[in-house]
Amino acid sequence: MVAEKKADNVRGIWLMIIGSAVLVTNDAVTKHLTEGFPVWQVLTLRHIAALLVILLYAKYVTGWNALKVGHWPSQILRGFTFIGTTVLVTISLSLLPLATFTAIVFSGPLFVAALSAPLLGESVGWRRWVAISIGFIGVLIIVRPGSQTYEAVLLIPVITAVFSALRDIVTRRISATETSLGILFWSTLIVIAASLLVAPWGWNPVGWVDAGWFVLCGVLNAGAHFLIIEALRYGAAATVSPFRYSALLWSLIFGFLIWGHLPSIWVYAGGTLIVASGVFMIRRESKLKAERG
Repeated sequence: MVAEKKADNVRGIWLMIIGSAVLVTNDAVTKHLTEGFPVWQVLTLRHIAALLVILLYAKYVTGWNALKVGHWPSQILRGFTFIGTTVLVTISLSLLPLATFTAIVFSGPLFVAALSAPLLGESVGWRRWVAISIGFIGVLIIVRPGSQTYEAVLLIPVITAVFSALRDIVTRRISATETSLGILFWSTLIVIAASLLVAPWGWNPVGWVDAGWFVLCGVLNAGAHFLIIEALRYGAAATVSPFRYSALLWSLIFGFLIWGHLPSIWVYAGGTLIVASGVFMIRRESKLKAERG
């Protein structure tokens, strides 16, 4: 059983790394779209495209049974945490450089680790609590509340990280009864329903090129979240989630090549502490497993 669990964690880690790379690509496309379209229009059209991808995958790969619901309250709860996450992510991307957003939102796994003890029953020792605290110090270094350069908009990705952590924890809890595709399908449907409620506020015309970008965004979004859901299914939340930090390199590359953004020294310093705390938690988890094995 010990060997099987280790293999599951390794699989979850690789799925998280790949899913994070795809998600950053999706973030770059989303940021591009928010430059010409309202946030709610981007959310609606992106998730409609993602829903079509999910339906095609269900029809030709998994079968419709994969969309069956085992526990409706859990699916609805996951959907609402998904709404909060996607809305805040899109708003953050429209207002902040890609690398700054990514560095701050990387605190999500720290919230997962902190909440995994009371909500998932996973063991979190004092060393991991120290690492979590160091990671949160990294967030404070980036946001720098009270400084002359402080911007309240930097709090948006922090709140996003909290919603992301809650989404991941709910995902972990319901993955025993729900399929990954089913979780993604119903959460996507709930986001579409919510975003359509504000459609009367006004949309911009969509050309053929724009439509292609929306379809690409939907495909990337669906693929990324499917991989991340699978990662959380195979590995412990506190172990797998920190590997989202691998996305930082891609956010730096995309941010510079597309928008010419270079993060400030504070972003590098804070991001380093956040990543370091995640790496420590991973190594600590591996050491504990080796001692128990």
